[in-house]
Amino acid sequence: MASFDTLIHGGRIIDGSGNPWFEGDVALAGDRIAAIAPPGQIPHSAAVRRVDATGSIVCPGFIDIQSHSIYPLMIDGRCVSKITQGITTEIMGEAFTPAPIVGRNAGGLRTSVYGEPVAQWEERASQWTRFAHWLEAFEKSGVSPNVGSYLGGGTLRRCGLDMDMRRASESERSLMRRVMSEAMEDGAFGVSYALIYPPDCYADVDEIVDICEIVGQYDGTYITHLRSEAGEIFDALDEAFEIGLRANVPVEIYHLKAAGRGNWDKMPGVIERIEAARASGLDVTADMYPYAASGTGLTSVLPPWAAAGGNLYDNLADPVIREKIRAAVTDPDGRWEAMVSQNGDNAVMPIGFRQPENQKYVGRRLSEIAIERDQHWFDTVCDLILAERQSIATIYFSMLEDNLHLQLQQSWIKISTDAGGYDPQWGRKFGPVHPRGYGTFPRVLGHYVREQGTLKLEDAVRKMTSAVADRLGLRQRGTLRDGMFADVVVFDPDTVTDRATFRNPHQLSVGVEHVWVNGTCVVADGDHTGATPGRFVRPWD
Repeated sequence: MASFDTLIHGGRIIDGSGNPWFEGDVALAGDRIAAIAPPGQIPHSAAVRRVDATGSIVCPGFIDIQSHSIYPLMIDGRCVSKITQGITTEIMGEAFTPAPIVGRNAGGLRTSVYGEPVAQWEERASQWTRFAHWLEAFEKSGVSPNVGSYLGGGTLRRCGLDMDMRRASESERSLMRRVMSEAMEDGAFGVSYALIYPPDCYADVDEIVDICEIVGQYDGTYITHLRSEAGEIFDALDEAFEIGLRANVPVEIYHLKAAGRGNWDKMPGVIERIEAARASGLDVTADMYPYAASGTGLTSVLPPWAAAGGNLYDNLADPVIREKIRAAVTDPDGRWEAMVSQNGDNAVMPIGFRQPENQKYVGRRLSEIAIERDQHWFDTVCDLILAERQSIATIYFSMLEDNLHLQLQQSWIKISTDAGGYDPQWGRKFGPVHPRGYGTFPRVLGHYVREQGTLKLEDAVRKMTSAVADRLGLRQRGTLRDGMFADVVVFDPDTVTDRATFRNPHQLSVGVEHVWVNGTCVVADGDHTGATPGRFVRPWD
């Protein structure tokens, strides 16, 4: 009688620890890794299914610490573009989570580009009064990857103050601390603030420290999109360090970058400051995606106060207030991240249009669009946002390739996508997306490891597996060892690569041959099997 469900034999094992590869066989039984042995020591007859991994790498499943798959998973639980990269665990929650529905946070689901499919979740989402409810709903409905999350700091602030741009009162802070505590008890990894977006950016240091003290009591993490990734990046780093020190909580920096041509030379200094903070005893690390362009809303070119009280559209339509906003974006005061000022209108490429009359602008630079419309770029931005009534997904070509190489070589940097998971079959109808949702992890393995030699294969795998699991407190995932959960990837180191581009993003990566999540095969010979064995993962799992 067979002892194992699956035997992966003939491969080179990279166990996720950073140690050199070794030849061996991996046996899976149920949802666990049952045995790892030298080649040939486990008889083939001992397994129901055998997978020949000759010439391939066998490693732990990749963990994406910055996923935006909340809405895509409501459409398609298979998460095809992520699973086919080898991503077996999706950690969500930057700024926003659809739960809890508490206090002034009246609705969990926001307006989304995906429209009707997400609307099907609205009734159940209105009942998500606890943080855990939405993740439990994902597991119940069936998802291919494991799912977990930080509590979105923007959602937390909406619970207390909605979109009010002011300091929180004692009673509002008390409510937010209670909600934070309940979320940690439910399995949140900590709290996530994106400090360039409303309402997160309305929170001051004292308020964030107040919340992070609760996070620290549960051994969680403060994870942050810095208040500036451009001209004020050093001050933004100091703020993150201060929060970590005062609240006695570890700090994780989302998608580390020095954005804007005038700031590219700051990256060595950024690294020096983080190294110094680490040397002084602060637990601070960061993650990144391997592209020299970022992606966020077109609304990010406007000052955060323009959206105060949830009145962005009214403010843009009001001639008096619009002129005040114009003055702020054409002569920024340095207290917010002016995306056009730091990059130029030629480095801004809107892609997420919904209205038919605006489809002709997809993938064109803001400078071109403004010329065609015979407008100043500011008026083009305002009029397009008003016409679309949404933030309009936009690519910002704002980073330096040399800095990507430098960052990848830092031991404390991990890999993340900052993206959702798609299927080209339905993804194309929603328009272009940043290619990182399709290619992040294979791009590191193919371009930066194999072609550029920027880092060693074993270290790249560590940055995608155990380094992330250690940061999250996932003690039973992230490495290949007996008894660990069987999240396993087999990829060809000679062919693994990304295919998605900014012009043609809806293309699956190649070279990832087999993937298991909790012992169930979700990718076989490069194709998604349709299986949905993903689970809601918590820090203590």
